[in-house]
Amino acid sequence: MPPIPLHAPVQPLVSPAQAGEGVFSALVREKGQPVIQSALMRPDSYDTGFPVGVVWMKQHALRFTLHPGALEPGGTWAVPASITPSERVGLVAAYNGGFKVSNGDSHGGFYLDGRTIGYLRDGAASEVFHRDGSLSVGVWNEDVRMGPDVVGVRQCLVPLVRDGRVTGDVYNGGTETWGFTDGGYAAVARSGIGVDRHGDIVYVGGRLLTVQSLATLLQRAGAVTAMMLDINLSWPSFISYDATRTPSDPVPHNLVNFVRAATRYYDGSSRDFVAVYARP
Repeated sequence: MPPIPLHAPVQPLVSPAQAGEGVFSALVREKGQPVIQSALMRPDSYDTGFPVGVVWMKQHALRFTLHPGALEPGGTWAVPASITPSERVGLVAAYNGGFKVSNGDSHGGFYLDGRTIGYLRDGAASEVFHRDGSLSVGVWNEDVRMGPDVVGVRQCLVPLVRDGRVTGDVYNGGTETWGFTDGGYAAVARSGIGVDRHGDIVYVGGRLLTVQSLATLLQRAGAVTAMMLDINLSWPSFISYDATRTPSDPVPHNLVNFVRAATRYYDGSSRDFVAVYARP
């Protein structure tokens, strides 16, 4: 594997920046290389107790697998709604899925191993999981589409970032575009995922983010296409796993102070999620 440099710092949302704000460090190393990196920053000048996490993942060093939840999207699947003990070797990260598919909140569908819940909607922002373990993020039937190599699709709303620019929907869309929030507040727990121009993956999540702040951070972190994942207090979650002591049972750690325990995907999840593994 060629050397992986640290990602360039992300311009913080708040100026002046604090020391180290937006600066990446290794979150997960494989063979000494920082295959997953993270940076922290403030969502605004007031809510300093609720940092936002920005994660960058080196695509060619990782593989991504889609899991259904026990209740969402619904149905019975061969893939479990947890990361079982037999699936923990090589595990390096996991993160949340999107809005509910079963009631139409996601404005799109969920596809896994030949079966669809809801329907795959043209124009929907989509995570696409390929047979080789790679992940694409794009607009369905424009940037990404069904093919023999596709094993999973997770759609959610419309793009936050397109062609490297924050979309007009970010500034103009209301609840009909971005969904209802806890208490009707604009700044709530939010998460999003994107892909940069090299094909590497960017995740942003935190306890207090507006749609605009989420999109801006994804774009500043290099995403050329990005989409919303789940929102509101119980759902956003990025977890890294430390296999230093026990490779068969790595220790989970939350990226920031999400409300759910870091063991949530070991214990079983009511909603779909993504597990990330180091490639051999």
